Amino acid sequence: MNQTYLQLYADFIVKVGVNVQPRQNFIIRCPVSMPDFGHACVRAGYEAGAKRVIVRWEDDALTRLHMEHAAEADLCELKPSELRCWLDYAEDPDGCCLLAIHADDPEALAGLDAGKLNRVSLARRNFLKPWSEYTMNDRVQWCVAAIPAPAWAVKVFPDLPKEEAMEKLWQLIFEVCRVTTGDPVSAWKEHVAKTKARKDQLNAWQLDRVHLTSANGTDVVIGLAEDATWEGASSVAENGTEFIANVPTEEVFCAPHRDRVDGVVYGTKPYAYNGQLIEGWHVTFQNGKVVEHGAEKNAALLAELLTTDENACRIGEIALVPASSPINRSGVLFYNTLFDENAACHIAFGAGYPTNIRGGAALTRAQLMEKGLNDSAIHEDVMIGAPDTRVEGIGKNGESHLIFADGEWAF
Repeated sequence: MNQTYLQLYADFIVKVGVNVQPRQNFIIRCPVSMPDFGHACVRAGYEAGAKRVIVRWEDDALTRLHMEHAAEADLCELKPSELRCWLDYAEDPDGCCLLAIHADDPEALAGLDAGKLNRVSLARRNFLKPWSEYTMNDRVQWCVAAIPAPAWAVKVFPDLPKEEAMEKLWQLIFEVCRVTTGDPVSAWKEHVAKTKARKDQLNAWQLDRVHLTSANGTDVVIGLAEDATWEGASSVAENGTEFIANVPTEEVFCAPHRDRVDGVVYGTKPYAYNGQLIEGWHVTFQNGKVVEHGAEKNAALLAELLTTDENACRIGEIALVPASSPINRSGVLFYNTLFDENAACHIAFGAGYPTNIRGGAALTRAQLMEKGLNDSAIHEDVMIGAPDTRVEGIGKNGESHLIFADGEWAF
């Protein structure tokens, strides 16, 4: 692994992605198997002026042991300290920011009871919602990034020995995250500027709905929520600090109206959910709700996802990603949503982002739902973009605007 690139990557995601500010508490979620990278991010955090850097170590194998052996009722019974350990830093007068480092095994929980996994996950999400509101509303800076782990690398490159697979995945991550330019900060400034220009144009058109089609059978009309606004590349936290929520990111995204989605979509990439893969899937929408669905692999798991709660069968996000994105050009299926969602246009089952509604961060959930934003305990991105995807936008004035042609931006 190129140590220069490694340090550039760590410095970039901490100092630009999260954009740690002086005196902030900096929370890092990191796989226990990757301590060296975690330590590099801790160092970068203190260099940026963090008051305290707190590391939450995570372990796929330990999670599997809990899910396999502990009773569901016990796993769903969370203690107040599990929420307070986050809120104590969020409520600190100096505030906090978050970096989540992913190095997941895409099938870490394969073979376990899908219903149990989903119910435990739902219990945790509901219990931790007071904390997740900080990130969903951009009340704090947050960033999600990824590093290779052996099980993940071997899944992506099954024909290579583990060490070679790890090295190749490291190199690929450096490339698609623009680290190999030698100056990721400048490269990302240029990328953010281009993405903002497209976002601004979409907002200027004042779109009412978008129509996506592709030869694989996808044909869906997605109405947009009232006062919906397109976002992309970078965001601004409540304290005025700019940050990049996902590294990498290639998307421009908006809030659908929860009741105005009609048609069928076909997944173009497998989806890793609760440590298992859903493949060859499709869903049919009517008045915003999934009324029919299926999958070639793990259809029951897709059904579990869509019935997580009352609104899991509706979507909270529509995101546009060109086929020429670095992730898609790599020709690699990452089996990781952070990367695969940035290779293709996608939708998200479940909750929408309040920040996709003008002034939404100041509105209550009830007020947001009145505008059409979906509310759910989940937010699961699934890929629907194809090489020939066409996207047409229809303005509130009835004018038509070509947004995508043959999988690429048309403006």
